[in-house]
Order: sequence, then C-alpha cells, then structure tokens
Amino acid sequence: MSSGDKALLSRYDDVFLLDGVRTPFVEYNTALGLVSPIDLGIKAAREIFRRSSVQPADVDIVVAGNMAQASFDAYMLPRHIGLYSGVPIEVPAHLVQRVCGTGMEAILQAADNIKLAKADLALVVGTESMSRNPIAAYTHRGGFRMGEVEFRDFLWEALLDPCPNETMGGTAEKLAKQYAITRGDVDEFAVESFARALAAQKSCFLSGEIAPLVSEAFELPGYSSRGIRLPRAVEKLSEDTHIRPSSLEVLSKLKPAFGGVQTGGNSSGIVDGAAATLVASSAYLKRHKKDPLARVVAGAVVGVRPEIMGIAPVPAIQALLDLAGLSLEQIERFEINEAFGAQVLACQRELGLDRNQLNVNGGAIAIGHPLGATGVRLAITVARELKRSSARYGVASACIGGGQGIALLVENTSAVN
Repeated sequence: MSSGDKALLSRYDDVFLLDGVRTPFVEYNTALGLVSPIDLGIKAAREIFRRSSVQPADVDIVVAGNMAQASFDAYMLPRHIGLYSGVPIEVPAHLVQRVCGTGMEAILQAADNIKLAKADLALVVGTESMSRNPIAAYTHRGGFRMGEVEFRDFLWEALLDPCPNETMGGTAEKLAKQYAITRGDVDEFAVESFARALAAQKSCFLSGEIAPLVSEAFELPGYSSRGIRLPRAVEKLSEDTHIRPSSLEVLSKLKPAFGGVQTGGNSSGIVDGAAATLVASSAYLKRHKKDPLARVVAGAVVGVRPEIMGIAPVPAIQALLDLAGLSLEQIERFEINEAFGAQVLACQRELGLDRNQLNVNGGAIAIGHPLGATGVRLAITVARELKRSSARYGVASACIGGGQGIALLVENTSAVN
C-alpha cells in the first residue's frame, strides 16, 4: 500500500517527551459519568507536574485535545486545563481535533512549536467524556413545528460517516472481508488483548502511568473553584475498569454489532479518561537536569478512502519510516489503536507485523478508547514499554474516522549505542 505523496510529514531532532501520565480509563456512565472532561484534563495536568517535579511556570504553551463538547464551558477547555493546573495566566492555550488521532496531533503541534523555537516546554493533554456526549438537536434554533422535534444521540450518530454512508464499524467489516478475517480471528484477538491488559495490570505496568482519582477541588486564587466529585460509594479510582477476564467462550456468544465479525466485546471499550505529557527541547532538559522518557523522532498523517478508514495506520507508518530512514524491522514495539479488532488485524497482515511486538500490554479493546485522550495514552505507553524492554524505536498509530491515519515515531535515548 503506497503512502502517497500527500502525507503530512514532520521530522524532529530536538523534541522529547519528558514524562507522561493518565487517569484510569473508566467504563462510561459509571463513576466518571458526571465528571467534566475539563476536570479530568486538569487532574492529568496537575499529576504530570507533580510526578516530573516540573514547575507549571516553565510552560510556554498548552495544547489540549478533545472531541465531543461535553459541557457548556467546552469552549474554554484548553484554557481552563492550563489555568487550573498552575500554568501562568499569560501562557496561551489552544484545542486540536483529529478524531481518534487527536492526542497524537496535540503532541505533534507541541513538537512543531518547539522545532520553530516558539517554545521550550509544552503541556499536552488529551481528555474525553464519552458519557457526557450530548443528546443533541441542530435545527431547532428558529423553532419547530408540531411533531418535528428531533433530538438524537450524538455519540451513536457520530459513528456514521455520511460521505460513504458507512458506520465506523461498517468500515471494519469491509476490511474483514477484504483480508478474509473471520469472527473467530477477531474474538481470539480480543481474548489476547484482554489477557495482555490483565497481565500488565497485575504486573503494575499500567499503574505506573495512572494517577488515581479521588473527590477533590481545584482552586485558582481569585476565580471560581472546579473539581472532581466521585459518587458517594466510590472513594478512589486507581485502575482501568473495562479490563476483565474475557474468554473465547464468552466473546463468541456476543451478537454482531454491525452485521459481521465485530461485537461489543471485540471492539474498543467506551470509557472516560484523560492523559497528559510534557514535550520539551533538549535545552530545557539540560537547563533543569531532566532525563526524558523518549525522543520524538517524527510524525506522519495520511488520508485514505473513508469506507476503509481502519487501514490508514499502514500508509501512515510506511510514510513515517520512509521519512526517518528506518525499516519496519528496526521498530521493536508498535501501538496501533484497537478501534476494532478486524481493523487492527488488517493492519497487522498488511504490514506483516510480529504479534509479539504489537500492543504487548493490551489495547483499546481491553483498556478503552476515550477519543481525545487515546493518542496521548498510546505515545506514553509505547515510550514506557521501550524503557522496560530496553528497546530503541517504537511507533504509536491510529486510524481516524473520515479516512485518515496518524503515526508517531519515538526513540528510547537510553538504548542508543
């Protein structure tokens, strides 16, 4: 599959992920169902400063990623995340959106600002409340006639791309047919995703990137307070809640969700959550004597036909490696977002990836996929996995609704000879 000559490519020599953290990813309409994504983002941002011992005053720019407008103050999401995490009031903030690639796009925009010498340190946050996706009406501003009131579920309706008139799940079904992927193949992939995530949870690998949540207030002197309020019965949230033992026997009994191989059990989990990272220049790292989590080597964004959007990580990864002058064999860890099991299997088969190097700690089928946060989570996870396995290069990638793909190449600098 050709990457084409229209890929949006970025190469970096002096951009680093300083550290990364996220909230637990929590089953939608449960403990975080009433919490604003802004407050989840604030918590992730506050925690990244605490863990890294970086001062919020050092930040030059805030880049936040989010999809659904899940509260009436959604316009202020990036600004409030910066202010309530302690970033100086003079520091600007902006929002980015590239559907499932939003978090990685936020990292790339921060990296661009550092490459252009506009910043030395950027706060990047991806956040999403799937629970608070609205029940919406778009045509009633001027009134409506009797019987013509139409409120619809934004979260459900957003799964339809009206361009090819295809649901997101339907695009995965097309790939299943194209690559002869069976229901058994997809269920077995899901079983492995859950098993790997359970193992990563048990070994405390996942807890190493998670900031536990409690009910707390976020104060900003001179301004209104914000905060997180958990249900009375919940004192603390410290683990991803979609991860569970999932046998082939159980998964094989679930009904198809889109008329084919995809079910609720072998598709990405619907969860709420946020993730944060600090993106820095080498000058900042040297000045403050900080060791980075990873170097950001390059990024790529491509377009594909909307009806097979799930295959887009393939040309994105190919374009990324062409830019970096690396072969597929030099990449020791891959994180490809598990939007749908059949979609990831199609990418694996097209690229010829070793399953033992792909999503080794489980993926979104088990962990969940809060749209705006996922890209940051993937980047953090692959960077941490490179450290753990003493590997050098890793790739994070995602397909994007509408027919796009994004990929990010990171390097474990401690593994450089």
